Amino acid sequence: MDFSYDTRTEELRDELTRFLTEHVYPAEQVHAEQVAAGDPWSRTPVLAELKAEARKRGLWNLFLPDPRYGAGLTNLQYAPLAELTGRSPHLAPEAVNCAAPDTGNMELLAEFGSDAQRERWLLPLLEGQIRSAFCMTEPDVASSDATNIATRITRDGDEYVINGRKWWSSGAMDPRCEIFIVMGKTDPDADRHRQQSMVLVPRDTPGVNVRRGMTVFGYTDGSHGGHAEIDFTDVRVPAENLIGAEGGGFAIAQARLGPGRIHHCMRLIGMAERALELLCKRALGRVAFGRPLAEQGVVREWIAESRVRIEQARLLVLKTAWLMDTVGNKGAHTEIQAIKIGTPAMAEWVIDKAIQGYGGAGVSQDTPLAALWAQTRTLRLADGPDEVHRNSLAKRELRRWA
Repeated sequence: MDFSYDTRTEELRDELTRFLTEHVYPAEQVHAEQVAAGDPWSRTPVLAELKAEARKRGLWNLFLPDPRYGAGLTNLQYAPLAELTGRSPHLAPEAVNCAAPDTGNMELLAEFGSDAQRERWLLPLLEGQIRSAFCMTEPDVASSDATNIATRITRDGDEYVINGRKWWSSGAMDPRCEIFIVMGKTDPDADRHRQQSMVLVPRDTPGVNVRRGMTVFGYTDGSHGGHAEIDFTDVRVPAENLIGAEGGGFAIAQARLGPGRIHHCMRLIGMAERALELLCKRALGRVAFGRPLAEQGVVREWIAESRVRIEQARLLVLKTAWLMDTVGNKGAHTEIQAIKIGTPAMAEWVIDKAIQGYGGAGVSQDTPLAALWAQTRTLRLADGPDEVHRNSLAKRELRRWA
């Protein structure tokens, strides 16, 4: 396993680093002020400026390995780039058109969508002209078990009729969101992993009611286009809006979530790096009890332990990316689960120590740390909670010795 960066990756890292330093970091405060002054779910003017600058620099759709649609990078090449965008998770990923849930939805359409579906929805997503939402989680069932999904998708002639309620539908609060990918049951009597299907539902379809936006630890998390609770009441869409085949929804969801999980982990490493950088600067510039924080033993312990944990997580994420490139997502399943367990916990620990180093400022709006912590803590639930991944990983390990 060779994790050294090739020439193209180094060039993109340099360009992305300059973009962050010259444009993204200075825009963070401006973005926060524009959000506070307007609709928290809408895109800010400064974000539109960042997207234009990113496209001009060739920093666009870096996540898609298929050169027909994206930059044609491998997972191993994309990993250090995603890490950099994680340093400003509320701005940088969308600025380069690499923000969830659009990334997963684009991958899904590229792999499983029909030619007509790709023409109608994938192309404008690739151009950043619209946004999308992924509607899987439901309030009335334990959605950590995706086979619990109760939303019904019923065939009626040349149409499908959708009835159900979703929440945490990422992307749906953005006014530019035009298409929902909805997962529901088409055959409740089939094998439990063949009951579900996915359909494309345009936002303006009669019967679609976006009830409210969900806050994340009190934050209106616009970085994902907002998370919504949505009612689908006798919603009718053409039968050709089915993605793939009936009963294929569970398998499609797993294929979508694999890359999504590693992308989250890549960005989490960037979040942890930014937190550690802020902690070091604070420790060097703040005096308590007659000496700088940097000379306090407990603070030095936090800094050293943070570096160890970040490096361990990065190596495992890079190994996972390499495996996905060489043996496929299925062959890397164990490692994908391992990074999904370990990386959010690592980042949460590092950010927590940075918050502690800043004291009251750490939980305020004057640093990015509180928002970083909220996003990191949420990722211990998103794309499958820790407990589900631990259980599955343990069963795989036990099978080796059964």
